[in-house]
Amino acid sequence: MIPVQGFEGQKVAVLGLGRSGLATAAALRAGGAEPLCWDDSPESRARAEEAGFACHDLTRADAFEGVAALITSPGIPHLYPAPNKIIARAMAEGIPVDNDIGLFFRSWATADWDAFDTMPRTICVTGSNGKSTTTALIHHILQETGRPTQMAGNIGRGVLDIEPAEDGEVVVLELSSYQTDLARALTPDIAVFTNLSPDHLDRHAGMGGYFAAKRRLFAEGGPDRAVIGVDEPEGIYLANQLATAREDDRVIRVSSTRKLGDYGWSVFARKGFLSEWRKGRQVASIDLRAVTGLPGAHNHQNACAAYAAVRALGLAPREIEAAFHSFSGLPHRSQTIAEIGGVRWVNDSKATNVDSAAKALDAFDNIRWIAGGLGKEGGVTALGQHLSKVRKAYFIGHSARDFALDLDGLDHEICETMEAAVAACAREAEAGDTVLLAPAAASFDQYPNFEKRGEHFTALVAALGG
Repeated sequence: MIPVQGFEGQKVAVLGLGRSGLATAAALRAGGAEPLCWDDSPESRARAEEAGFACHDLTRADAFEGVAALITSPGIPHLYPAPNKIIARAMAEGIPVDNDIGLFFRSWATADWDAFDTMPRTICVTGSNGKSTTTALIHHILQETGRPTQMAGNIGRGVLDIEPAEDGEVVVLELSSYQTDLARALTPDIAVFTNLSPDHLDRHAGMGGYFAAKRRLFAEGGPDRAVIGVDEPEGIYLANQLATAREDDRVIRVSSTRKLGDYGWSVFARKGFLSEWRKGRQVASIDLRAVTGLPGAHNHQNACAAYAAVRALGLAPREIEAAFHSFSGLPHRSQTIAEIGGVRWVNDSKATNVDSAAKALDAFDNIRWIAGGLGKEGGVTALGQHLSKVRKAYFIGHSARDFALDLDGLDHEICETMEAAVAACAREAEAGDTVLLAPAAASFDQYPNFEKRGEHFTALVAALGG
Protein backbone atom coordinates (compact mmCIF):
# COMPACT_ATOMS: atom_id res chain seq x y z
CA MET A 1 0.00 0.00 0.00
CA ILE A 2 0.91 3.70 -0.21
CA PRO A 3 1.44 5.08 3.33
CA VAL A 4 -0.28 8.45 3.57
CA GLN A 5 2.09 11.32 4.25
CA GLY A 6 1.40 14.47 6.24
CA PHE A 7 -0.80 13.18 9.06
CA GLU A 8 1.66 11.42 11.32
CA GLY A 9 0.39 11.45 14.93
CA GLN A 10 -2.92 13.05 13.94
CA LYS A 11 -6.52 11.84 13.96
CA VAL A 12 -8.13 11.56 10.53
CA ALA A 13 -11.81 10.73 10.09
CA VAL A 14 -12.77 8.29 7.33
CA LEU A 15 -16.39 8.36 6.08
CA GLY A 16 -17.57 5.37 4.05
CA LEU A 17 -16.08 1.94 4.63
CA GLY A 18 -16.33 0.23 1.27
CA ARG A 19 -13.28 -0.89 -0.72
CA SER A 20 -11.70 2.54 -0.99
CA GLY A 21 -12.60 3.53 2.57
CA LEU A 22 -10.92 0.52 4.18
CA ALA A 23 -7.87 0.92 1.94
CA THR A 24 -7.71 4.58 2.97
CA ALA A 25 -7.88 3.70 6.65
CA ALA A 26 -5.07 1.16 6.24
CA ALA A 27 -2.89 3.64 4.32
CA LEU A 28 -3.45 6.34 6.95
CA ARG A 29 -2.45 3.94 9.70
CA ALA A 30 0.63 2.87 7.73
CA GLY A 31 1.65 6.54 7.54
CA GLY A 32 1.37 7.02 11.30
CA ALA A 33 -2.10 8.59 11.48
CA GLU A 34 -4.98 7.43 13.66
CA PRO A 35 -7.96 6.66 11.40
CA LEU A 36 -11.41 7.18 12.93
CA CYS A 37 -13.83 5.19 10.80
CA TRP A 38 -17.54 5.64 10.28
CA ASP A 39 -20.27 4.30 7.99
CA ASP A 40 -24.05 4.46 8.31
CA SER A 41 -24.16 0.70 7.72
CA PRO A 42 -23.69 -1.47 10.85
CA GLU A 43 -22.40 -4.26 8.61
CA SER A 44 -19.69 -2.00 7.17
CA ARG A 45 -18.69 -0.84 10.65
CA ALA A 46 -18.46 -4.47 11.78
CA ARG A 47 -16.15 -5.29 8.87
CA ALA A 48 -13.93 -2.34 9.76
CA GLU A 49 -13.73 -3.41 13.39
CA GLU A 50 -12.86 -6.96 12.31
CA ALA A 51 -10.01 -5.43 10.31
CA GLY A 52 -8.75 -3.74 13.48
CA PHE A 53 -10.02 -0.18 12.93
CA ALA A 54 -11.71 1.94 15.57
CA CYS A 55 -15.18 3.19 14.68
CA HIS A 56 -15.95 6.76 15.71
CA ASP A 57 -19.51 8.07 15.49
CA LEU A 58 -19.18 11.11 13.24
CA THR A 59 -22.77 12.16 13.96
CA ARG A 60 -21.92 13.11 17.56
CA ALA A 61 -21.74 16.76 18.57
CA ASP A 62 -18.03 16.51 19.45
CA ALA A 63 -17.13 14.21 16.57
CA PHE A 64 -14.52 16.49 15.00
CA GLU A 65 -12.66 17.61 18.11
CA GLY A 66 -8.95 17.05 17.48
CA VAL A 67 -9.58 15.74 13.92
CA ALA A 68 -7.15 17.00 11.27
CA ALA A 69 -9.14 16.04 8.15
CA LEU A 70 -12.15 14.13 6.87
CA ILE A 71 -11.58 11.64 4.05
CA THR A 72 -14.78 10.64 2.29
CA SER A 73 -15.61 7.89 -0.20
CA PRO A 74 -16.41 9.10 -3.74
CA GLY A 75 -20.02 7.94 -3.74
CA ILE A 76 -21.04 10.22 -0.86
CA PRO A 77 -22.32 13.62 -2.11
CA HIS A 78 -20.52 16.65 -0.74
CA LEU A 79 -22.42 19.43 -2.53
CA TYR A 80 -25.19 18.37 -4.91
CA PRO A 81 -28.00 17.35 -4.92
CA ALA A 82 -27.51 17.94 -1.16
CA PRO A 83 -24.35 17.54 0.88
CA ASN A 84 -24.08 14.64 3.28
CA LYS A 85 -24.74 16.02 6.77
CA ILE A 86 -21.40 14.82 8.15
CA ILE A 87 -19.46 16.38 5.27
CA ALA A 88 -21.44 19.61 5.50
CA ARG A 89 -20.68 19.84 9.21
CA ALA A 90 -16.97 19.18 8.70
CA MET A 91 -16.80 21.93 6.08
CA ALA A 92 -18.71 24.33 8.32
CA GLU A 93 -16.25 23.64 11.14
CA GLY A 94 -13.27 24.25 8.85
CA ILE A 95 -12.13 20.61 8.72
CA PRO A 96 -10.39 19.93 5.37
CA VAL A 97 -12.34 17.37 3.31
CA ASP A 98 -10.50 15.17 0.81
CA ASN A 99 -10.70 11.74 -0.80
CA ASP A 100 -8.30 8.89 -1.47
CA ILE A 101 -7.22 10.41 -4.81
CA GLY A 102 -6.04 13.55 -3.06
CA LEU A 103 -4.19 11.48 -0.47
CA PHE A 104 -2.53 9.43 -3.21
CA PHE A 105 -1.10 12.44 -4.99
CA ARG A 106 0.25 13.97 -1.78
CA SER A 107 1.85 10.64 -0.80
CA TRP A 108 2.97 8.96 -4.06
CA ALA A 109 6.43 10.56 -4.30
CA THR A 110 8.92 9.61 -1.57
CA ALA A 111 12.58 10.18 -0.73
CA ASP A 112 13.33 6.74 -2.25
CA TRP A 113 12.82 8.27 -5.68
CA ASP A 114 16.11 10.13 -5.33
CA ALA A 115 17.89 6.84 -6.09
CA PHE A 116 15.83 6.02 -9.19
CA ASP A 117 17.28 6.34 -12.69
CA THR A 118 13.84 7.12 -14.14
CA MET A 119 11.13 8.96 -12.21
CA PRO A 120 7.80 7.13 -11.87
CA ARG A 121 4.91 8.62 -13.85
CA THR A 122 1.15 8.75 -13.52
CA ILE A 123 -1.36 8.66 -16.37
CA CYS A 124 -4.91 9.61 -15.38
CA VAL A 125 -7.92 8.90 -17.59
CA THR A 126 -11.31 10.59 -17.22
CA GLY A 127 -14.37 11.18 -19.42
CA SER A 128 -17.89 9.81 -19.79
CA ASN A 129 -17.46 6.74 -21.99
CA GLY A 130 -14.50 4.51 -22.76
CA LYS A 131 -12.34 5.47 -19.80
CA SER A 132 -12.20 1.92 -18.42
CA THR A 133 -11.18 0.46 -21.78
CA THR A 134 -8.67 3.27 -22.38
CA THR A 135 -7.15 2.78 -18.91
CA ALA A 136 -6.91 -0.98 -19.33
CA LEU A 137 -5.45 -0.61 -22.83
CA ILE A 138 -2.72 1.79 -21.64
CA HIS A 139 -1.86 -0.61 -18.82
CA HIS A 140 -1.81 -3.55 -21.27
CA ILE A 141 0.51 -1.74 -23.70
CA LEU A 142 2.92 -0.94 -20.88
CA GLN A 143 2.89 -4.56 -19.70
CA GLU A 144 3.43 -5.92 -23.20
CA THR A 145 6.37 -3.58 -23.78
CA GLY A 146 8.06 -4.51 -20.51
CA ARG A 147 7.41 -1.33 -18.54
CA PRO A 148 6.70 -1.70 -14.82
CA THR A 149 3.10 -0.61 -14.31
CA GLN A 150 0.11 -0.75 -11.98
CA MET A 151 -3.56 0.07 -12.64
CA ALA A 152 -5.97 1.46 -10.06
CA GLY A 153 -8.69 4.00 -9.31
CA ASN A 154 -12.22 3.53 -10.59
CA ILE A 155 -11.02 0.25 -12.12
CA GLY A 156 -9.24 -2.55 -10.29
CA ARG A 157 -7.63 -1.63 -6.97
CA GLY A 158 -8.05 1.42 -4.78
CA VAL A 159 -5.30 3.97 -5.41
CA LEU A 160 -3.85 3.65 -1.91
CA ASP A 161 -3.89 -0.14 -2.10
CA ILE A 162 -1.21 -0.34 -4.81
CA GLU A 163 2.48 -0.95 -4.11
CA PRO A 164 5.04 1.84 -3.70
CA ALA A 165 6.70 2.90 -6.95
CA GLU A 166 9.52 1.05 -8.66
CA ASP A 167 12.21 2.75 -10.72
CA GLY A 168 10.57 3.95 -13.94
CA GLU A 169 7.10 2.66 -13.07
CA VAL A 170 3.93 4.04 -14.65
CA VAL A 171 0.70 4.01 -12.65
CA VAL A 172 -2.46 4.25 -14.75
CA LEU A 173 -5.54 5.59 -12.95
CA GLU A 174 -9.14 5.69 -14.11
CA LEU A 175 -10.81 8.65 -12.40
CA SER A 176 -14.54 9.33 -12.29
CA SER A 177 -16.08 12.77 -11.88
CA TYR A 178 -16.86 11.84 -8.26
CA GLN A 179 -13.12 11.38 -7.66
CA THR A 180 -11.78 14.41 -9.51
CA ASP A 181 -14.42 16.75 -8.09
CA LEU A 182 -13.17 16.68 -4.49
CA ALA A 183 -9.50 15.66 -4.60
CA ARG A 184 -7.36 18.42 -3.07
CA ALA A 185 -4.25 17.26 -4.94
CA LEU A 186 -4.28 16.31 -8.63
CA THR A 187 -0.85 16.15 -10.28
CA PRO A 188 -0.84 13.67 -13.17
CA ASP A 189 2.08 13.58 -15.57
CA ILE A 190 -0.27 12.74 -18.45
CA ALA A 191 -4.02 13.36 -18.31
CA VAL A 192 -6.55 11.91 -20.77
CA PHE A 193 -10.07 13.21 -21.52
CA THR A 194 -12.01 10.72 -23.64
CA ASN A 195 -15.37 12.42 -24.30
CA LEU A 196 -18.40 13.89 -22.54
CA SER A 197 -22.07 12.88 -22.56
CA PRO A 198 -24.81 13.44 -19.97
CA ASP A 199 -24.28 11.39 -16.81
CA HIS A 200 -24.48 11.91 -13.02
CA LEU A 201 -26.19 15.25 -13.65
CA ASP A 202 -27.97 15.31 -10.30
CA ARG A 203 -24.63 14.88 -8.51
CA HIS A 204 -23.10 17.83 -10.38
CA ALA A 205 -26.18 20.06 -10.77
CA GLY A 206 -26.17 19.74 -14.56
CA MET A 207 -23.77 19.38 -17.47
CA GLY A 208 -21.74 22.44 -16.52
CA GLY A 209 -20.92 21.05 -13.09
CA TYR A 210 -20.23 17.62 -14.55
CA PHE A 211 -17.75 19.04 -17.07
CA ALA A 212 -16.19 21.24 -14.38
CA ALA A 213 -15.48 18.15 -12.27
CA LYS A 214 -13.69 16.49 -15.21
CA ARG A 215 -11.85 19.70 -16.11
CA ARG A 216 -10.25 19.89 -12.65
CA LEU A 217 -7.84 17.09 -13.64
CA PHE A 218 -6.38 19.45 -16.24
CA ALA A 219 -6.91 22.90 -14.74
CA GLU A 220 -5.83 21.96 -11.20
CA GLY A 221 -3.47 19.19 -12.20
CA GLY A 222 -1.35 20.95 -14.80
CA PRO A 223 -0.21 17.75 -16.58
CA ASP A 224 2.93 17.74 -18.71
CA ARG A 225 0.85 16.32 -21.56
CA ALA A 226 -2.92 16.44 -22.08
CA VAL A 227 -4.65 13.97 -24.41
CA ILE A 228 -8.03 15.48 -25.31
CA GLY A 229 -10.89 13.91 -27.26
CA VAL A 230 -12.27 16.71 -29.45
CA ASP A 231 -15.39 15.07 -30.86
CA GLU A 232 -17.62 17.11 -28.51
CA PRO A 233 -17.73 20.87 -27.83
CA GLU A 234 -16.38 20.43 -24.31
CA GLY A 235 -13.26 18.68 -25.58
CA ILE A 236 -12.65 21.38 -28.18
CA TYR A 237 -13.02 24.01 -25.47
CA LEU A 238 -10.68 22.17 -23.08
CA ALA A 239 -7.98 21.70 -25.73
CA ASN A 240 -8.24 25.38 -26.64
CA GLN A 241 -7.92 26.42 -22.99
CA LEU A 242 -4.79 24.31 -22.46
CA ALA A 243 -2.88 25.03 -25.68
CA THR A 244 -0.96 28.28 -26.06
CA ALA A 245 -0.98 28.00 -29.86
CA ARG A 246 -2.11 25.66 -32.64
CA GLU A 247 1.43 24.23 -32.72
CA ASP A 248 1.56 23.53 -28.95
CA ASP A 249 2.34 19.80 -28.79
CA ARG A 250 1.76 19.58 -25.05
CA VAL A 251 -1.89 19.05 -26.06
CA ILE A 252 -2.55 15.95 -28.17
CA ARG A 253 -5.96 16.16 -29.83
CA VAL A 254 -7.80 12.90 -30.51
CA SER A 255 -10.77 12.14 -32.77
CA SER A 256 -12.63 9.16 -34.16
CA THR A 257 -14.73 11.22 -36.58
CA ARG A 258 -12.41 13.52 -38.53
CA LYS A 259 -8.89 14.24 -39.69
CA LEU A 260 -6.75 16.36 -37.36
CA GLY A 261 -3.68 17.23 -39.35
CA ASP A 262 -3.09 20.91 -38.62
CA TYR A 263 -2.04 20.86 -34.98
CA GLY A 264 1.28 20.37 -33.20
CA TRP A 265 0.30 16.80 -32.32
CA SER A 266 -2.85 14.83 -33.10
CA VAL A 267 -4.06 11.23 -33.32
CA PHE A 268 -7.26 10.31 -35.16
CA ALA A 269 -9.05 7.31 -36.66
CA ARG A 270 -10.86 7.27 -39.99
CA LYS A 271 -12.27 4.25 -41.83
CA GLY A 272 -10.53 1.89 -39.41
CA PHE A 273 -7.05 3.44 -39.64
CA LEU A 274 -5.30 5.27 -36.80
CA SER A 275 -3.05 8.12 -37.90
CA GLU A 276 -0.56 10.14 -35.90
CA TRP A 277 0.32 13.62 -37.16
CA ARG A 278 2.98 15.95 -35.81
CA LYS A 279 3.64 19.48 -37.08
CA GLY A 280 1.52 18.96 -40.20
CA ARG A 281 3.02 15.60 -41.23
CA GLN A 282 1.85 12.03 -40.74
CA VAL A 283 4.42 10.07 -38.73
CA ALA A 284 2.62 6.74 -38.14
CA SER A 285 -0.43 4.70 -39.13
CA ILE A 286 -2.07 1.54 -37.74
CA ASP A 287 -4.82 -0.59 -39.31
CA LEU A 288 -7.32 -1.12 -36.48
CA ARG A 289 -9.76 -3.20 -38.51
CA ALA A 290 -8.09 -6.49 -37.59
CA VAL A 291 -7.74 -5.65 -33.88
CA THR A 292 -10.49 -7.89 -32.52
CA GLY A 293 -10.33 -6.48 -28.99
CA LEU A 294 -11.19 -2.95 -30.20
CA PRO A 295 -14.19 -3.16 -32.55
CA GLY A 296 -16.14 -0.12 -33.71
CA ALA A 297 -15.60 3.63 -33.87
CA HIS A 298 -16.03 4.09 -30.11
CA ASN A 299 -13.18 1.66 -29.45
CA HIS A 300 -11.09 3.31 -32.15
CA GLN A 301 -11.40 6.53 -30.14
CA ASN A 302 -10.17 4.58 -27.09
CA ALA A 303 -7.27 3.23 -29.14
CA CYS A 304 -6.32 6.76 -30.26
CA ALA A 305 -6.35 8.06 -26.69
CA ALA A 306 -4.28 5.16 -25.37
CA TYR A 307 -1.86 5.43 -28.29
CA ALA A 308 -1.36 9.14 -27.65
CA ALA A 309 -0.76 8.60 -23.93
CA VAL A 310 1.96 5.99 -24.39
CA ARG A 311 3.52 7.86 -27.31
CA ALA A 312 3.90 10.76 -24.88
CA LEU A 313 5.99 8.35 -22.78
CA GLY A 314 8.21 7.65 -25.78
CA LEU A 315 6.95 4.23 -26.90
CA ALA A 316 7.37 3.39 -30.58
CA PRO A 317 4.35 2.99 -32.91
CA ARG A 318 5.26 -0.57 -33.90
CA GLU A 319 5.43 -1.84 -30.33
CA ILE A 320 2.11 -0.14 -29.56
CA GLU A 321 0.55 -1.80 -32.62
CA ALA A 322 1.75 -5.23 -31.51
CA ALA A 323 0.22 -4.67 -28.06
CA PHE A 324 -3.11 -3.65 -29.63
CA HIS A 325 -3.40 -7.07 -31.23
CA SER A 326 -2.93 -8.93 -27.95
CA PHE A 327 -5.57 -6.84 -26.14
CA SER A 328 -8.68 -8.95 -25.54
CA GLY A 329 -10.88 -6.12 -24.30
CA LEU A 330 -12.58 -5.73 -20.96
CA PRO A 331 -15.19 -8.24 -19.82
CA HIS A 332 -18.74 -7.32 -20.84
CA ARG A 333 -17.62 -4.49 -23.16
CA SER A 334 -17.73 -5.55 -26.84
CA GLN A 335 -15.84 -8.65 -25.70
CA THR A 336 -15.42 -11.43 -28.26
CA ILE A 337 -15.86 -14.58 -26.17
CA ALA A 338 -15.90 -17.27 -28.85
CA GLU A 339 -15.95 -18.09 -32.55
CA ILE A 340 -17.87 -21.27 -33.28
CA GLY A 341 -18.43 -22.51 -36.80
CA GLY A 342 -17.59 -19.11 -38.25
CA VAL A 343 -20.03 -17.34 -35.89
CA ARG A 344 -18.60 -14.65 -33.62
CA TRP A 345 -20.13 -14.35 -30.13
CA VAL A 346 -19.79 -10.92 -28.47
CA ASN A 347 -20.60 -10.04 -24.85
CA ASP A 348 -21.49 -6.35 -24.43
CA SER A 349 -23.63 -6.76 -21.31
CA LYS A 350 -22.34 -3.34 -20.16
CA ALA A 351 -24.46 -1.78 -22.93
CA THR A 352 -27.26 -0.96 -20.50
CA ASN A 353 -28.66 2.08 -22.32
CA VAL A 354 -29.60 3.16 -25.83
CA ASP A 355 -26.40 5.11 -26.48
CA SER A 356 -24.03 2.26 -25.62
CA ALA A 357 -26.17 -0.30 -27.46
CA ALA A 358 -26.13 1.92 -30.57
CA LYS A 359 -22.34 1.98 -30.54
CA ALA A 360 -22.26 -1.82 -30.33
CA LEU A 361 -24.79 -2.22 -33.16
CA ASP A 362 -22.73 0.09 -35.37
CA ALA A 363 -19.55 -1.89 -34.70
CA PHE A 364 -20.48 -5.28 -36.23
CA ASP A 365 -21.98 -6.78 -39.38
CA ASN A 366 -24.62 -9.51 -39.87
CA ILE A 367 -25.87 -9.19 -36.31
CA ARG A 368 -28.12 -11.51 -34.39
CA TRP A 369 -28.98 -9.23 -31.52
CA ILE A 370 -29.87 -10.35 -28.00
CA ALA A 371 -31.48 -7.44 -26.15
CA GLY A 372 -33.84 -6.68 -23.30
CA GLY A 373 -34.00 -6.70 -19.56
CA LEU A 374 -35.40 -3.97 -17.35
CA GLY A 375 -36.11 -1.24 -19.87
CA LYS A 376 -35.31 2.39 -19.17
CA GLU A 377 -37.40 5.53 -19.53
CA GLY A 378 -37.88 6.53 -23.14
CA GLY A 379 -37.73 3.01 -24.55
CA VAL A 380 -35.51 2.01 -27.47
CA THR A 381 -37.20 3.71 -30.42
CA ALA A 382 -34.03 5.75 -30.98
CA LEU A 383 -32.21 2.54 -31.93
CA GLY A 384 -34.27 2.30 -35.11
CA GLN A 385 -31.56 4.13 -37.09
CA HIS A 386 -28.90 1.64 -35.96
CA LEU A 387 -30.55 -1.59 -37.11
CA SER A 388 -29.42 -1.81 -40.74
CA LYS A 389 -26.95 -4.61 -39.94
CA VAL A 390 -29.29 -6.60 -37.66
CA ARG A 391 -30.52 -9.82 -39.29
CA LYS A 392 -32.78 -10.71 -36.37
CA ALA A 393 -33.38 -9.70 -32.75
CA TYR A 394 -33.96 -12.03 -29.80
CA PHE A 395 -35.67 -10.17 -26.96
CA ILE A 396 -35.41 -11.25 -23.33
CA GLY A 397 -36.52 -10.11 -19.91
CA HIS A 398 -39.19 -7.77 -18.60
CA SER A 399 -39.01 -5.40 -21.56
CA ALA A 400 -39.02 -8.02 -24.35
CA ARG A 401 -42.46 -7.15 -25.68
CA ASP A 402 -41.92 -3.40 -25.21
CA PHE A 403 -38.76 -3.62 -27.32
CA ALA A 404 -40.67 -5.49 -30.02
CA LEU A 405 -43.32 -2.72 -30.11
CA ASP A 406 -40.73 0.08 -30.11
CA LEU A 407 -38.86 -1.53 -33.02
CA ASP A 408 -41.85 -2.56 -35.07
CA GLY A 409 -40.86 -4.09 -38.41
CA LEU A 410 -37.62 -5.63 -37.15
CA ASP A 411 -37.49 -9.40 -37.55
CA HIS A 412 -37.54 -10.67 -33.98
CA GLU A 413 -38.36 -13.47 -31.58
CA ILE A 414 -39.63 -13.14 -28.00
CA CYS A 415 -37.31 -15.48 -26.10
CA GLU A 416 -37.76 -14.13 -22.55
CA THR A 417 -34.73 -15.97 -21.11
CA MET A 418 -31.04 -15.91 -21.96
CA GLU A 419 -31.05 -19.69 -22.36
CA ALA A 420 -33.76 -19.51 -25.00
CA ALA A 421 -32.09 -16.64 -26.83
CA VAL A 422 -28.67 -18.32 -27.00
CA ALA A 423 -30.27 -21.57 -28.15
CA ALA A 424 -32.20 -19.78 -30.91
CA CYS A 425 -29.09 -17.97 -32.08
CA ALA A 426 -27.12 -21.21 -32.10
CA ARG A 427 -29.77 -22.79 -34.34
CA GLU A 428 -30.12 -19.91 -36.76
CA ALA A 429 -26.74 -18.18 -36.99
CA GLU A 430 -24.64 -18.78 -40.08
CA ALA A 431 -20.93 -18.41 -40.76
CA GLY A 432 -20.11 -14.71 -40.93
CA ASP A 433 -22.79 -13.74 -38.41
CA THR A 434 -22.12 -12.01 -35.09
CA VAL A 435 -24.28 -12.89 -32.11
CA LEU A 436 -24.26 -9.71 -30.04
CA LEU A 437 -25.49 -9.36 -26.48
CA ALA A 438 -26.14 -5.60 -26.18
CA PRO A 439 -29.19 -5.42 -23.93
CA ALA A 440 -29.99 -1.67 -24.02
CA ALA A 441 -31.56 -2.29 -20.61
CA ALA A 442 -30.69 -2.81 -16.98
CA SER A 443 -30.22 -6.34 -15.70
CA PHE A 444 -32.17 -6.19 -12.46
CA ASP A 445 -35.24 -8.09 -13.65
CA GLN A 446 -33.27 -11.33 -13.97
CA TYR A 447 -29.72 -10.65 -12.69
CA PRO A 448 -28.16 -8.73 -9.78
CA ASN A 449 -25.93 -6.74 -12.15
CA PHE A 450 -24.70 -6.56 -15.74
CA GLU A 451 -21.63 -8.63 -14.86
CA LYS A 452 -23.74 -11.63 -13.83
CA ARG A 453 -25.79 -11.28 -17.01
CA GLY A 454 -22.64 -11.29 -19.12
CA GLU A 455 -21.19 -14.22 -17.20
CA HIS A 456 -24.38 -16.24 -17.79
CA PHE A 457 -24.23 -15.49 -21.52
CA THR A 458 -20.55 -16.47 -21.61
CA ALA A 459 -21.20 -19.75 -19.79
CA LEU A 460 -24.03 -20.66 -22.19
CA VAL A 461 -21.81 -19.94 -25.21
CA ALA A 462 -18.96 -21.95 -23.69
CA ALA A 463 -21.34 -24.92 -23.37
CA LEU A 464 -22.09 -24.67 -27.09
CA GLY A 465 -18.40 -24.99 -27.87
CA GLY A 466 -18.11 -28.08 -25.68
